[in-house]
Amino acid sequence: ACPRVQRYKAPRSHHCRKCDRCVKKMDHHCPWINHCVGWANHAYFTYFLLFSILGSLQGTVVLCCSFWRGIYRYYYLTHGLAHLASVQFTLVSIIMCILGMGLAIGVVIGLSMLLFIQLKTIVNNQTGIEIWIVEKAIYRRYRNADCDDEFLYPYDLGWRANLRLVFNDECQKRGDGIEWPVVEGCDQYTLTREQLAQKEEKRARTRTFRCTKPVTGRWLPIFSQGWRVCVAAPCSDEPRISLRPNDMIRVTRFRNHWLFGERVLTEQELAGVKKRQRKGPIRGWFPRRSAVEVIEAVHEGSGDGNSETTAPLAQNGNAHSHLKQQQRNGHAKKYM
Repeated sequence: ACPRVQRYKAPRSHHCRKCDRCVKKMDHHCPWINHCVGWANHAYFTYFLLFSILGSLQGTVVLCCSFWRGIYRYYYLTHGLAHLASVQFTLVSIIMCILGMGLAIGVVIGLSMLLFIQLKTIVNNQTGIEIWIVEKAIYRRYRNADCDDEFLYPYDLGWRANLRLVFNDECQKRGDGIEWPVVEGCDQYTLTREQLAQKEEKRARTRTFRCTKPVTGRWLPIFSQGWRVCVAAPCSDEPRISLRPNDMIRVTRFRNHWLFGERVLTEQELAGVKKRQRKGPIRGWFPRRSAVEVIEAVHEGSGDGNSETTAPLAQNGNAHSHLKQQQRNGHAKKYM
């Protein structure tokens, strides 16, 4: 089930946080069409890219020919070719023509790259999200030598069959978007089980941080965090979260100046107290310098067992080295 909508989540479907719904065979959320690309419209989106490229190519040819005739207008008039001197430039028009050519060529290059990526995913019967899942599955087995099961992508039926699943004469959807043909040795939930295993390892890598100073949740917090944090901001459209001192965050991704995690809800928020509900997302990026890691320090007791205390991880180099030494000696472990 999808934890966001609390409903059945079909295989190959993913929850789009912008559309706030689960999309069958989701490839990505496209801001240009303000919609998700997936099972219901993958062919239409590919045709849209193709005809946009063709239209931009036509515009490029027209603008280039116009530019050529405009700059050679004097030559045509002096050599008896007045019928070719059909374009007369002014300062504004020649600037607009050059800008138009640059934009048209840029659109052709950009959309051609996107069309190539889409055709590659269709030929392999993958989505942009599933490509990332497969890469993590391969890396997971490469890193874990004791992982004996070999991962087999279940939906690659060969390029001919893969193309027929998306393109057809009527340009209509194939199947119901829930059950998919799979290769021999796989079932409908092969990829789902791999995702669950990856999420389990992700939760095992989770580290807890405590916020030490307020975080605004802005995309470029230059006044509160400094220019270095803004320059090193992650290239992602994922949200930024606002934090208050002493907020606890479960972090799963790490950058030099940014962390990605989920804020732990307070007891009042879990109880549904309206006055205590905070606006904005609870899962996203935040500056690393505004939080310290929380560790669970285990000290040996004198006679009645071990006593545990929780303390923030120091930010200076000496404390960090001391912590590593403690971990090597088995006297400290990270709070997961």
